[in-house]
Amino acid sequence: MVERPAFTIGIEEEYLIVDIESRELVQDLPDGLMAACEEILEAQVSPEFLRSQIEIGTKVCSSIHEARDDLKRLRRAVADVCNEYGLAPIAASTHPSADWYEQRHTDKPRYNILANALGGVIRRLLICGMHVHVGIGDPDTRVDLMNQVLYFVPHMLALSTSSPFWNGAETGLKSYRTSVFRAVPRTGMPDEFDTWGEYQRHVEVLVNAGVIEDATKLWWDLRPSARYPTLELRSNDICTNIEDTLSIAAMYVSLLSMLHRRRVKNQRWRVYSRMLIEENVWRAQRYGISESLIDFGRGELVGYPQLVDEIINLVKKDAKRLDCEDELLHARTIVKRGTSADSQLDVYHKALAAGAGEHEALEKVVDWLVAETVAGV
Repeated sequence: MVERPAFTIGIEEEYLIVDIESRELVQDLPDGLMAACEEILEAQVSPEFLRSQIEIGTKVCSSIHEARDDLKRLRRAVADVCNEYGLAPIAASTHPSADWYEQRHTDKPRYNILANALGGVIRRLLICGMHVHVGIGDPDTRVDLMNQVLYFVPHMLALSTSSPFWNGAETGLKSYRTSVFRAVPRTGMPDEFDTWGEYQRHVEVLVNAGVIEDATKLWWDLRPSARYPTLELRSNDICTNIEDTLSIAAMYVSLLSMLHRRRVKNQRWRVYSRMLIEENVWRAQRYGISESLIDFGRGELVGYPQLVDEIINLVKKDAKRLDCEDELLHARTIVKRGTSADSQLDVYHKALAAGAGEHEALEKVVDWLVAETVAGV
């Protein structure tokens, strides 16, 4: 009998830290702030590449409910510490008006090496994301499910969009973060690999050539984690609303469960070319949930609300088994009210219509982000 994966869950989130009064992104964290966070959260909090960022990571969780409790605790603790310094975290993949050129990277060996290796490209990474790890112990199963679940990466990106602004401008994209991150090498869609061994051989070519130190330098939208026995979803913007984060995590783990259930019966989800999936990624980053994605089986565009209903029906049995059906169904709430990107644009345009200037309207967006980041935690 084929052993069922653990399907444990871990969620990582990156926050931008803003000055509550000015609404500007800080250039550096005040002395003592990081130490105060570490005293409360220990190894679950860490600095990020830029000094204006903080990263948190949940424990290995056995369920979405456990992940919710831990993620709430982490967000609340970071917010409480920041507030003592007149600052606040925002869970958004870009700051509405910050200039990347003014930011400085954290002075640590790992980040100094990255800055030297990637030059000006990495200096522009004034972006935040969220990563969802799902525990899949068998390496070959991990690679096989990566090939199949890749089809759904654009659908989950669309649900998460939170970066419609860049450097004070409305970009016309719901996930501008995706465009910024794609300038970095070894990002985007992973190749298709038949086995774990084949994947490892490809990694070894780059390692043996001295191009990368290890597989942590593969920053694909979806990858086998180099540190944990997990399949790591990395394509998403960070969700401002914590329930949106949990909904996407529930959808992801349910999709993997569905694909494994089919795999046991010698059934597979069709693997489509990266060219086709990349087209849906573009539509997701451009339009979020407000337009359509391509249904490759039908060969036509299908509205996002219908696609979400189809995914829910496809994985409902698995969500029930994993006790995350309510979180999965929350995806319909996101579709109805919009993503963070939609809300940010709504706040911005309402402020302009009320007579605010562009900068003041962007400040209103920051105020909304500050409040929404800790709503419900």
